[in-house]
Amino acid sequence: MNRRFRGKDKPTDVLSFPPMADFADGLAGDVAISQQIATKNAKAIGHKPKDEIKILTLHGILHLAGYDHENDDGEMAREEIRLRRKLGLPVGLIERSGKTSARKR
Repeated sequence: MNRRFRGKDKPTDVLSFPPMADFADGLAGDVAISQQIATKNAKAIGHKPKDEIKILTLHGILHLAGYDHENDDGEMAREEIRLRRKLGLPVGLIERSGKTSARKR
């Protein structure tokens, strides 16, 4: 899916797809999660696969809400941290990537 939709020839854990204009009808879009990668990540990090699925779901939903951690100077990372803490989830996807500028303002 990553190759087909993003042109990246490597597996990924989560993809977000905004709704097509003709089909939006109040829908936010779709989130695709690789259970295989989520399970592998959870094991490597030391938490349960179900928690990893929740983390990836949160990450995908934030993308559907318009956040883009690759170009937003840490805005998505800050929101992911805030919501992750509120939901009682383990360390988030952006935080553990080491590519965050999620400093507090």
